[in-house]
Amino acid sequence: MKLDLKRISVTDGAVIPFSYDADLTKEEMNGEYPFRTPVHIEGEVRNHLGVLRLQASASALYETRCARCLAPVKKDVTAQCSYVLAQEVQEDDRDDIYQIDGQSIELDDIIIPALLLEVDFAYYCKPDCKGLCPKCGKNLNEGPCGCSTREIDSRLAVLQKLLDQDD
Repeated sequence: MKLDLKRISVTDGAVIPFSYDADLTKEEMNGEYPFRTPVHIEGEVRNHLGVLRLQASASALYETRCARCLAPVKKDVTAQCSYVLAQEVQEDDRDDIYQIDGQSIELDDIIIPALLLEVDFAYYCKPDCKGLCPKCGKNLNEGPCGCSTREIDSRLAVLQKLLDQDD
């Protein structure tokens, strides 16, 4: 959403509130499309003594799979943004200043990256998820699979064959 800042940049105390939904259904993350519902964005741009300040929040339902057992997982993801909007930036190390060109800003360019940074690398269906059996692929949350848990070092596998022959 494009926001025109002309009318508030000259009036101290002026506010432009905004509230809208953004479509991120085509945003690919980790090989899937986790945003199946619109992202809700709301906030305001306020002129305080000639300084434009953007305050915004974004919230979305993030749908993915458990990193251990591949069960479906739905998580609410939210992000808060607070930026000073400036035509020129004197200090490069300040991360609370957003440089704008002209008298308008594209809100999606500011708020959507902040939301994407709030997404965790991995989500789990429950904190103590046991995952899948590495041998047969059974979901271990549903019970044991019966596979042998005894692991033999591949370097000693030849010796195991000798022991198996004696039996």
